[in-house]
Amino acid sequence: MKRVLKRLFAGLAAGLMMSSMAQAAEPLKIGYSDWPGWVAWEIAIEKEWFKEEGVDVVFEWFDYVASMDAFAAGKLDGVGMTNGDALVTGATGAKSVMILMNDYSNGNDMVIAGPGISSIEQLKGKKVGVEIGFVGHLLLLNALEKAGMTEADVELVNVPTNETPQVLASGEVDAVVAWQPSSGQALNLVPGSTAIYTSANEPGLIYDLLCVSPESLAARRDDWKKVIKVWYRAVDYLKDPATSDDAVKIMASRVGLDPAEYKSFINGTNILTLEEAMKFMVKGEGFTSIYGSSKISDDFNVANKVYDEPQDVDSYIDPSLMSEM
Repeated sequence: MKRVLKRLFAGLAAGLMMSSMAQAAEPLKIGYSDWPGWVAWEIAIEKEWFKEEGVDVVFEWFDYVASMDAFAAGKLDGVGMTNGDALVTGATGAKSVMILMNDYSNGNDMVIAGPGISSIEQLKGKKVGVEIGFVGHLLLLNALEKAGMTEADVELVNVPTNETPQVLASGEVDAVVAWQPSSGQALNLVPGSTAIYTSANEPGLIYDLLCVSPESLAARRDDWKKVIKVWYRAVDYLKDPATSDDAVKIMASRVGLDPAEYKSFINGTNILTLEEAMKFMVKGEGFTSIYGSSKISDDFNVANKVYDEPQDVDSYIDPSLMSEM
């Protein structure tokens, strides 16, 4: 009997070990999309630095909203999201943890007005196309507040961000809110249009991060640390004058643009070094802290009925892996 039990336990142990090894062998699946702070992953992908670091990672390219949907469906271990959108996906059923700050938007998100409008104040009584409940909506509210106005002073028209250039060109609205590449396309498509407010007017309004599932983080913490280590190698490569041109070329190729044109997109995105990013990962109020910025986003989401109950913002943020670099 003892011999039978020993064989049974040995078999169970072997099965568990094989299952564990199989799970460990699964690559981390990360969704990324067309934003400079996430396109920069392409540098590490092309250089095969993940392999050098000993971590198996598969990056999957999506439209932004589709990437969040894939994460919510459990098809990804991690995804590039803004801090505000991380709260939205969490509130609707797919909790994530922000473990890496890639950048903050520094001009790529824009309020773009049609010909004849040169200030936020001139939008009073006008139609503004914006994807309601998304980060562009928050940018618009921020712009209106600074101009001494409220949402009631304009007429909002719900427009998917990738359709904003065409909608502005059609004359259906007087202004749109969009981020690159859609913001740049709108400026190019509509003669006389101009950016009357951008994310550079409020640094920290929009942070872009790598957000991962709590389950994956708990099971694969060391692998996620390796991913972060590779990220900062890519950032160094992008910022080093000796290799910057090659980095921009790689990024531009991913999105099908000329490197010279893509440089302006990068300039509107403050891709952060580890030292720079850690300054924003400290608890605080207002936009200069990921905690304060996320609390503002949470208030915005509840006020605009994106979701009903306020989120526990602190539970979405874990700077510990960055601090261990």
